[in-house]
Formats: sequence, C-alpha cells, structure tokens
Amino acid sequence: HLLDADNSNDVLQLIEKTKAHLVVNLALPYQDLTIMDACIRAKVNYLDTANYEPKDEAKFCYEWQWALNDSFVAANILALLGCGFDPGVTNIFCKYAEKHLFDTIDTIDILDCNGGDHGHPFATNFNPEINIREITQNGQYYSNKQWIKTKPMEISRVFNFPEIGKRKAYLMYHEELQSLVKNINGLKEIRFWMTFSDTYLNHLTVLQNVGLTSIKPISFNGKSIIPLEFLKECLPNPSSLSENYSGKTCIGCLISGTKNGKQKKIFIYNTCSHEESHNELKSQAVSYTTAIPALLGASLISKGIWTGSGTLNVEEMDPDPFMKELPHLGLPWKIHNY
Repeated sequence: HLLDADNSNDVLQLIEKTKAHLVVNLALPYQDLTIMDACIRAKVNYLDTANYEPKDEAKFCYEWQWALNDSFVAANILALLGCGFDPGVTNIFCKYAEKHLFDTIDTIDILDCNGGDHGHPFATNFNPEINIREITQNGQYYSNKQWIKTKPMEISRVFNFPEIGKRKAYLMYHEELQSLVKNINGLKEIRFWMTFSDTYLNHLTVLQNVGLTSIKPISFNGKSIIPLEFLKECLPNPSSLSENYSGKTCIGCLISGTKNGKQKKIFIYNTCSHEESHNELKSQAVSYTTAIPALLGASLISKGIWTGSGTLNVEEMDPDPFMKELPHLGLPWKIHNY
C-alpha cells in the first residue's frame, strides 16, 4: 500500500481498509504525530522506534508525543514509544537492571559501537538525513538533577567493547535519556555515547564546512532545495550496505549502583554480526537490531502481554517477557560484572 504519511486522513483510510489493530510506525520521525493522530481517530494501538522531531528544526524530544497522552487514554489505546534498540532495548536493559539486579541505580552510560566496515569512504547506517541531523546537533546529558549541554563531539572517551575491542566514543544527546530520567528512580547521572571513526568524522566536517548538512533551504537552478536532502540522494542507501559488511555492533548499558548495601557495576549488552544479519535477512546489523525489537514489541502488544493506555515508553512495560524472548529472535544479551 502506498500512502502519504504526512496526511493523517491517508493513514486513517489505510487503517480502516486493512482493519489493523496496531500500527507499527517505521516512517520518518517527522511523521509521528500525523500517524498517531490517525491511530487516535481509528482507536488502534501505536508503536514506533524514534521520537518526533520537526522537519525544519534539528530538535527531537518526547514532549510532543507525551502531550497526546490524554487522547490515547480517552480512546483506551496504547502508544508505545521508542521500541527499537536505542531507544528500546537499552531502555528495557535499564528497567530489567532496576527490577532484578540493583536496589538503587546511580549512573547509566548507554554505549553504542558499530565496529563494522562497509567498504565505503562515507555512508550512514540508517537514513542519512536523520543520522546527520542527530550527530551534528549539540550534545546533552543529565547529572545532579540538571541537563548539561555540550558542543557536538566535544567530549570523548575510549571504551573496551566486548567482541570488538577499544573504540573512541563521543558524548551525544539521545532521546532515551529524557524518558529514563523520568522512569528510573533516583537516577543521578545518565549519558549516551556513540563511536565514530576518524574517517567518518573527517568527511562529516568537510560536508558541514561546505554547507551540505544544512537543513535551511537554498535556491538552486530556480528551485528551493534542502542541502541535507540533496546529500542524502548522493550517499549509498543504507539498505545496500549489508552485502559486503563485516564486523559487529555492540550496544549496551554500563550501570552502577548498589545491591544489598554494596557498590555494584555491570555492563548489559548485545553484540550483533553484520555478516550473520545479511545471511539471515539481507540486512546489516544496525537495521537488524532496530527491526527485531519492534517486531517483539508488536507481538507482546498483539498477544495482550503488554497492555495499557496512553503514551508510554518501553521501560514503563514489564521487561521480563521482552528479555525472555529477545535471544530467541536473534539478539542474545549478556551481563559483564565489574
């Protein structure tokens, strides 16, 4: 089915035509609100993997979606927000740790490492427009009851990632920080880190310097274009990367706190092979690790295992059935104790 996801009426008509009871939104973040509006009108459940951001501003946060909570409650339907890997599995890792592994959680560092090689000089692992908007904006983290802003790529640290090794990761802002601050009791600090190679950052710097990462319209041959949208068309399609992709991803949560009066620190994580992802689904690991959690979340809602009404983030659901099924769907998780 083809439709304009920017048009709530089009989405509503498709829901009614297919008699869907759940909409899994894997469209662009700009389209979250129109799709959610259609779900409210049709009174069907909703699930997504990324929060809303306006098309004309590189800013993403949950407030726009949380503001629809009363409408979802009134319709007696559930909007499950952020059910990919990060956000998604990382949130559930944190909730599982809070429920089973800690009495109190003090700090969380979410670590996202792609240790793979796709063979291209420069490419993004998911939608280039969304990816570049995300990493070129200011960073932000939560510490001692306040949000602290940083410049893009201003802070970095080397982490030793299981099955990959040492990689430099950069502090960024990511949407799950906002919901986890609200939903993990007593949290003192939470940060998000992502690895990038020097080659990737050098290419990105050049593209920024010549204006190709801008989202401000420019005139070209009498037409108005967005430089970043033009750049997206010049770069490899992320779906084409998998065939020659080698290496693994490692994504997890480094969590510290107390258990039985003693200090405790763990890393709960998943590693995923690009080669195995391609062999199974003709997909690279970044796409694989986003799709499987969305599939699992949709299954738990459809089976009535995850229930509720309103706009809820995944860590507000019971983590146990999700954690039990995740390894059977190709994403095993491990815990390393420090």
